[in-house]
Amino acid sequence: MSQPTDGSAKPITYRESGVDIDAGNALVEAIKHVARSTSRSGADADLGGFGGLFDLKRAGFRDPVLVAANDGVGTKLRIAIDTGRHGTIGIDLVAMCVNDLVVQGAEPLFFLDYFAVGKLDVATATAVISGIGEGCRQAGCALIGGETAEMPGHYQGADYDLAGFAVGAVERGEILPRPDVAIGDLIIGLPSSGIHSNGYSLVRRLAAEEKLGWDAEAPFAPGSTLADALLTPTRIYVKPVLAAIEETGGAADGPIKALSHITGGGLSENLPRVLPPTVAATVDLTSWRAPAVFGWLAKAGRLPDTEMLRTFNCGIGMIAVVATDGADAVLASLTAAGECPVIIGEITPPAGERSAAKGKGDAWAVTYEGILKFNG
Repeated sequence: MSQPTDGSAKPITYRESGVDIDAGNALVEAIKHVARSTSRSGADADLGGFGGLFDLKRAGFRDPVLVAANDGVGTKLRIAIDTGRHGTIGIDLVAMCVNDLVVQGAEPLFFLDYFAVGKLDVATATAVISGIGEGCRQAGCALIGGETAEMPGHYQGADYDLAGFAVGAVERGEILPRPDVAIGDLIIGLPSSGIHSNGYSLVRRLAAEEKLGWDAEAPFAPGSTLADALLTPTRIYVKPVLAAIEETGGAADGPIKALSHITGGGLSENLPRVLPPTVAATVDLTSWRAPAVFGWLAKAGRLPDTEMLRTFNCGIGMIAVVATDGADAVLASLTAAGECPVIIGEITPPAGERSAAKGKGDAWAVTYEGILKFNG
């Protein structure tokens, strides 16, 4: 091993360049219990190897098709960083991935995270990853690995970034959406917990326009700070939705024909993604009342319903397209699982000729009746 030629010169170590290997090792030890708490059939959910292992046979699958999804949490992360509230942002990260898996009828199996930071703070990272663990427990998937990257000079101050990657599986004959979505099928909506994790660049802009600090009382949630209200985590719909599919006859033959996770683009763009080109949808905006936060956003931004509906979930976080004769059973199953489902519309003939080549969205395929109503 070479030595410095000048006895007075000190080595420039990795730590002195801004990367603390010992802190990284301390983080791994601090979060091992989080991974263990998410253990499930097919995964031991322990950390430390070069890759995470998952046994599909042990998980009970016969002829599985793997489904993968990755996502982040957008600029909602900025609020968590600026306010030092890191405990729930990991739930959002998991939710944005696993809710995308379940719409194809897939059961989430395992999750991996990517946490990148300028200088690793073990307490902050532990809080974030503990939230990821909570999200995995809610979704029934195992946290089997991830990556922590300390990159001085690339991220400044306390800034960090998050990305998540989830893999699920579905039996080959049970993939959703089904091609038999038909005119007359009902649209069932599941309430959101608020804004979830989309539209926060606009949310932050409106908070600045209203001259509201993050510790100010939320104008739509008396008794709560604006930061706490806006950091309400994204709901995870996996367990109630999978239970409803199973309890009502399965994805291949049961009444649930399609599911849609309402994220960026809102109802206008996400619902048409699961519809065949032979149909459209009519949604009754008076069938539910959106959480008060959406009323505040609409007022602060002077936003018409059309803009609200293509930016935010407006109170509906997940949608199921259901055969009429099975709707009561689906509603009963979802209610028994703690959801508050509501019929918000139906599948209708298209106003014009739809084309499968129009790509995701086809927002014009959704017709709205009534105007949005807000709580508060």
